[in-house]
Amino acid sequence: MPKAYWIAHVTVTDPDPYALYAEGATEAFRQFGAKVLARGGRIEGLEGEARPRNVVIEFPDMDTALACYNSDAYQSAKAHREGAGDAQIMILEGV
Repeated sequence: MPKAYWIAHVTVTDPDPYALYAEGATEAFRQFGAKVLARGGRIEGLEGEARPRNVVIEFPDMDTALACYNSDAYQSAKAHREGAGDAQIMILEGV
């Protein structure tokens, strides 16, 4: 079964609640065996809209990534992110 990658592009507008989101989301990712590959590092926007914060998280498979997103732990963390920024989040199945 191929791995899956959670990809997020974010513009944070209110850092305090966003920090609570990041803390809770990190715990949810840990519970589902995820591995953070990139988080908030330097970017070079080459085409299209570039956001200042970008995250790539590896999961064992697509079902696990979706279970994490839909989990109580992640949804509780997500409540802190709402209104604290603009995010585009997707899960991509690997090859």
